Amino acid sequence: MKNGDVKLTVSTSYDRVADDYLRLFGVSSVRQKKLDEFIERLSPGASVLDLGCGAGVPVAKILTEQRFKVTGVDISIGQIERARRNVPAAIFVQEDMGSLNFAPDTFDGVCAFYSVTHVPCDEHHALVRRVAEWLRPGGIFMASLGVSAGDWSGTWLGVPMFFSHNDPKDARQIIRDAGLLLERAELVEQDNEATSFLWITARKPPRP
Repeated sequence: MKNGDVKLTVSTSYDRVADDYLRLFGVSSVRQKKLDEFIERLSPGASVLDLGCGAGVPVAKILTEQRFKVTGVDISIGQIERARRNVPAAIFVQEDMGSLNFAPDTFDGVCAFYSVTHVPCDEHHALVRRVAEWLRPGGIFMASLGVSAGDWSGTWLGVPMFFSHNDPKDARQIIRDAGLLLERAELVEQDNEATSFLWITARKPPRP
């Protein structure tokens, strides 16, 4: 299946299951722990990009409550419509994260919780390189990635869905190849479904 086809599948399917997804996965102690770690690394008033923001809760909502300047991006218009209602203090954009363009040094932090796994793995190199460009020196990148290489297409939550992962070793190298300093990489079992993710935390080096 072509990349454009799978992205259309992800977009339209999340339009259909946005409310079910939030009901089933809106609460996660794993995500909350990682979000807390992300917030601890940010300075007051930081500008943050939430890649794959979904309906804006809980991540974008919590970030705005902490008085960060939040921009959320999601490929699903249904999710973005909900995010705009749920978190009016943030800016939300409906876009494929693989096609995003921001000026260099725009954000102090970029997070991508349970979203990069929907991007075809052959686009992960380019995506992480762009993230590195968007980050200001010293900026933090936190993301959940897959734990084994390969693509998966099938029925998920009653709709067609697509997931794509790199091998964890390759995923760590992609972070380094983008010029980011890999601070942490750990496999963590989810608390709300029978799966695990590779959680990475990386930082853009400060200017000399």
